[in-house]
Amino acid sequence: MRIENIELRHTKMELVSPFETSLGVELHEEHIIVRVDCEGVTGWGECVVEPTPSYSYETLQTAWHILGDFIIPSLLGKDFPDLQSALSQFSWVRGHRMAKAGVEAALADAFAKSQGISLSKYLGGTRKTVPVGVSVGLQATPAELVRVIGGYLQDGYKRIKIKIAPGRDIELVKAVRKEYPDILLQVDANSAYTLDDIAMMKEMDDYNLQLMEQPLGYDDIYDHSLLAREIKTPLCLDESIYNVSDTKCALALGSCKIINIKPGRVGGYTESIRIHDYCASLNVPVWHGGMDESGVGRAGNVALASLPNFSLHGDISATKRYYKKDIMEPEFVLNADGTMTVPDKPGIGVEIDWVELEKVTEKKAVYK
Repeated sequence: MRIENIELRHTKMELVSPFETSLGVELHEEHIIVRVDCEGVTGWGECVVEPTPSYSYETLQTAWHILGDFIIPSLLGKDFPDLQSALSQFSWVRGHRMAKAGVEAALADAFAKSQGISLSKYLGGTRKTVPVGVSVGLQATPAELVRVIGGYLQDGYKRIKIKIAPGRDIELVKAVRKEYPDILLQVDANSAYTLDDIAMMKEMDDYNLQLMEQPLGYDDIYDHSLLAREIKTPLCLDESIYNVSDTKCALALGSCKIINIKPGRVGGYTESIRIHDYCASLNVPVWHGGMDESGVGRAGNVALASLPNFSLHGDISATKRYYKKDIMEPEFVLNADGTMTVPDKPGIGVEIDWVELEKVTEKKAVYK
C-alpha cells in the first residue's frame, strides 16, 4: 500500500466539565489527529500528546516536530506490504512514543480498511463488547464526589475510579465507601506520593479497593516493589510502563499485580499487544487506560481492548462523558450492562464529522 499524503491537525476540544487530577485541571483536550491517504483508502489516528509536559515529556510542539521532520518523511511515497514494514521506517527514532502511536493508529486503520475488516479483527480482538468504567476527577468536597459518582452509576457504569492527591485521599475514599460499599472502586494518584506516605496507603487497605494506580514516581518501578510488600491493595502501574521490558521488570520485582495499557504511552498497538501477550502468559490482568481521546482515538481503544486479556474495566467511557459533540459519528454510548460495543465495520468503524473537525482544528499541515 503506497503512502500518498499525510495530514496533521492540532485539535482543541472543550470538555463537558473540568477534569482535575494531582497534575492539574483540564478544561480542554488538545491532541493531534493524523490522517493517512493511500491508494483510495484513508486511515485515522490520534496522537494523545498534551500542550504541557505534565503526564509525559512529549508535548504538542515536540510531537509535531518529530512527526513532520522525521516520521512522515520516512513514509511518504513508499509502498508497504504490511504495517510492520511501515513501522520499521521510523524505528530508529528513540522515544517519542505518542508521536509514533498516532501514526501507527492511522496506518493500522488504513491496512484494516484495505482488507475489508474491522480494526478489532486486524489487531486480534475476540470480543464484540468490552467492559468499561469511568474515571472521576477530584471534586470540591467529598459530598460532591459522591453526588457525581451517583450520576455515573445511574448511567450504568460498573466500575468507578477516583483521582486522589495529598490531603485529598482517605476522606474521599471513606465518603464513597460509606455511600456505595459494594461498587468496584479504584484510586489513581498519578504519581503524587512517596514512600513517606505509606501509612496513608496502608489505611487504604480497609476500603476493599480493586487497585491503587501509580501512587509513586512516574518513572519508578523499584520503590513500588517496596510499597507492594507493605500493603494489601493490589498496585497497578501506568506512567512507569513504557514497553514490554518495563513490564517484565515490574512483574519480576513484584512492583504491581496489574498493568494499565495506553497505546500512546507505550508507542502504539504493536507494543501494547506485546505487553498484553506477556501479561497473559503469566495470568496477569491488564486494562485499557484513557487519555480523554476524541472518537477517533476512542474507536482505536475499543478495538484494542477487545483482545482477550483486557479483563478489567477500561477507562473508555461514552462520548458524553467528555464532549458535547465529537468529531466522528456515531458517538460511543454505554450499553445497559456497562459495556461498550466494538465497531465491526472496516477499520475504526466510525466516520469523521467534517464540520465538527473543522470547528476544533487549531492548525493543519499536509505532507505530500
